[in-house]
Parts: sequence; structure tokens; C-alpha cells
Amino acid sequence: MTAKATGHYTLKPDGLYLQYDRLFHSPIEEVWFSLTNPTAMQGWIGTYTGRPETGAVRFRMTFEGEGSEWMNVGILECDPPHRFLAHSGEGATAMRVFAHLREAGGMTTLTFGQRLSNPADAATMGPGWDYYLDRLAAVRLSRPLPEWESYYPALADHYKELHVPEGARN
Repeated sequence: MTAKATGHYTLKPDGLYLQYDRLFHSPIEEVWFSLTNPTAMQGWIGTYTGRPETGAVRFRMTFEGEGSEWMNVGILECDPPHRFLAHSGEGATAMRVFAHLREAGGMTTLTFGQRLSNPADAATMGPGWDYYLDRLAAVRLSRPLPEWESYYPALADHYKELHVPEGARN
């Protein structure tokens, strides 16, 4: 698999997001399960403990190396199997992500995004999310997982050169 930069900026009322779209030849419920079930998530990104319906979980990105720590994550919105919005951290380390799913013709489109506090962060965040979303696709298709080295720093220039929408500059 050849790594491709697929992210683009979108401006939302609460800030600038780096957004991605992926198409899956699967029903929406199956893609939702891959995104939200702690066991299914282990194959592509990490896992969580707790009960999302309480509004919070503890999440760990298991492919960030041996030192990856558990993060407290607030579930700000959850409408299965169509969307979720989650937030973790404070200040410069805060992270807000969303996932929206739509199904049509037996295919599901996933639109995923992360809010950026600084557009310069796209140079590292962009390749990272391309990598994780490609891992998700590979796991769902029972294919070999991509190698991180194909994404970073190879895709960083694409994200450095993205045009930042007016009104989004710090």
C-alpha cells in the first residue's frame, strides 16, 4: 500500500479541523463497531475502558509506543451509528475529534476530523491520522497493516503546504 495524504482543512464554528473521508463497502453498523468497540479498536488504534454512556472513558493509543498513557476522554456527543464528538486534555495538549458516518447503497462514508489549535500541527497530525485511518481500512479488509515510515515524514510536506482558510489563522 502506498501512503497518500488525504486530509484537508475545514472550518467549523469551534475552530479549524483537519478532516478525512474514507469509504467502506460495509453497513454503517459494522463501521461504527470498528470505531467504538474497545476490542475492535485494538487492531488499528488502541482501546478504552469505562462506559461511554456515562460521558467519559479512559483511552490509550496502543500504537504510540510502549510509553503511551491512558487519557481521560469526554464524550460530548454520541448518536450511534451516525456520529460522535470526543475531547481530551487541556490547553496546548487538548484534542477534539469527531466521526460522522453515512450509509448509501451498501457503502458507508466515514468523515473524521481533529481540531487543530495551530495549523502548523497539521504537519505531524495529518500523516498520523492518514496512518491510523489506513490501519482501520486494512484491519476491516484483513490486509497487512501499513508501516508508519511510509507516512512520516513522507507526507508532512503535503500538510505544511495546505491552504489555511481565511478566518482560521492564529
